[in-house]
Amino acid sequence: MALDCPKGLDLELFIHGALCYGVSGRCYWSSYLGGKSGLRGRCVQPCRRVYSQKNQSKRFFSCQDLSLDVLVKVLLDIPQVRAWKIEGRKKGPHYVFYTVKAYQILRDHGNDPQMKKQALSLLSYALGRTGTHYNFLPQRPQNPVSIDTQTGSGLVVGKVKGTRQKPFLIPREALLTGDLLRLGYEDESWHGIQRVGKYVPKGGRFFLKTSSKTSPAKGTPVFLTDRREKSLEDMLSGLEKELNKKPELKIPSEMFNVRLPKRSRSELAVSDLYVFRNLEKTKFKGLTGLWLESQAENKLPKGPGHRLWWWLPPVIWPEDEKNFKELVSRVLKKGAHNFVLNAPWQLAFFSMPKKLNLWAGPFCNIANPLAIKTLASLGFKGAIVSPELGRNDYVTLPKHSPLPLGIVISGNWPLCVSRIISDKLDGQKPLISPKGEESWVQKFDSDYWIYPNWKLDITARKNELEKAGYRLFVHLVEPIPKEVTLKKRPGLWNWNLDLM
Repeated sequence: MALDCPKGLDLELFIHGALCYGVSGRCYWSSYLGGKSGLRGRCVQPCRRVYSQKNQSKRFFSCQDLSLDVLVKVLLDIPQVRAWKIEGRKKGPHYVFYTVKAYQILRDHGNDPQMKKQALSLLSYALGRTGTHYNFLPQRPQNPVSIDTQTGSGLVVGKVKGTRQKPFLIPREALLTGDLLRLGYEDESWHGIQRVGKYVPKGGRFFLKTSSKTSPAKGTPVFLTDRREKSLEDMLSGLEKELNKKPELKIPSEMFNVRLPKRSRSELAVSDLYVFRNLEKTKFKGLTGLWLESQAENKLPKGPGHRLWWWLPPVIWPEDEKNFKELVSRVLKKGAHNFVLNAPWQLAFFSMPKKLNLWAGPFCNIANPLAIKTLASLGFKGAIVSPELGRNDYVTLPKHSPLPLGIVISGNWPLCVSRIISDKLDGQKPLISPKGEESWVQKFDSDYWIYPNWKLDITARKNELEKAGYRLFVHLVEPIPKEVTLKKRPGLWNWNLDLM
C-alpha cells in the first residue's frame, strides 16, 4: 500500500486497541439486535457477550486487543506511514497517557533494551486487554479470538473471595485512592463498579460493597478500569488551566443545502431482484442475481448469462484480489453486463465501467445524497441503499438522489462479516445469545458470515417505497443449515427507528 501511495498521500495505521470481531463497516450486529448502530459509533458490543452452543457457553466472538508494540521497528522503516492510531473508545486519561507514552518510548528509544522494557511495562498497566498482533506478521498469524483468555477491558487485580454477605478482594497490585474497579463483565446483569476510598497495599484486603442483587459469586474477576495518579491529575489540571486561557472560538453559522439534479423516474421500470449463492430451480417473477465466488463462472446457466446480476462480496482481501479479477474477466467474456459492487474500490476490476450496468450494493452503506452523488461521478448507474435505515430516511432519500435507487426488502441479512472464527465453534449448529436469539455461521470463500435465524422483511412497505421512488427491490436468498430453524418474527429492523 505504501508503494502505491501517490505523492502527497500518507498512511495512518491502527497500532493498538480493541479489535472488532466483524470487518470494519461490515458489522450490523448491534444495529440489528438493538437499534444501536456501530457504523454511527453507538455499538453496544454484542460480540463480547456469552453465547451458547451445545453444552458450552463461551465468549466465542470477543477479541483480544491489537498491540504492535514489538513491531515498531518494522513500521519506522515505512516512510509513508506518518500517523499511528491508538483506539480510545470509552477509555480514561490513564489509558491515553500510558499507551501514548509507551509508543513514544518505542518510537524514539526502541533500540535500548531497558527503555523497551519500560515501555512494555507501561502497556501492561494501560488497563486494556491481552494483546495480539493478529495478522500483522503473515508468517506468524494469531487468532485474536481465544475463549481461554479473558477479554474484559482493564487490569485484572484479583478475584472475589469471602462470602456473598461479606465479599472481599486481595489485590495483586496496590490500589490507590480514587481507583475505579469493575466487578465481573459489563454484560452481566449484576456487575457493578466501585471507587477505592483509601490506599490498599498489594496483598492487603479490600471489602466490596454489594447488595443481595449485585453480590458477585466467589471467583469473579475484578478489573482496575481507571486510575488517576497524582502526576496524571497534575497534568490534567495544567491542561485545563491552559484551555481556560484560550479565547472562545466563534464560528459563524452557515446554511448548507444539498442541490442535486432532479431525475425523472417515470420511465424506469420497477423490478424485483432475487440473489442466490447457487441458481435455484424455483422460478421467481423478477431478475436473478448470483454472488460472485470461487468457481462462480461454472454456475452460469447453459443459455445466455448476460441477464444475471453478479454480486461481488463485501470483503475481498489482498491475497484474493488476483483471483477475483480473473473471475470478473471470465464472466465478462461470457456476456455478463450487470454487476453489484459492495465496495466502491471494486470498480478497479473493470477496464470499461461506463459500458456496463454497475450498481453500488447495500454493503456500501449508502445513507445520504452526497454519497450517491459521489457514486454517480465514479460511473455507477444506481445504488442500493443501506439496509439499516429507518422509514423517514428511506422515504426522503430518493427525492434528492441523482441515481435510481434500490433497497433490500427481504431475505437473510448478516449480523456481521468476519475474517476469523473460534476453533471451538460448529458453524452449522445454532448459537444462542444471552437473550435467546439464535444465529449461525456460514463460510463463503475467506470470510465467515454470522446470520440471525429470522429474515429482514419490509415487503409490506413495498408500495410506500415504490411511491417514494425506489425502482429495484432486492431479496437475498441464502442456504439454511439443516439444524437451523428460521423463526417467524417481524423483520422490520430499524424501520420504526430514526438512526440519522
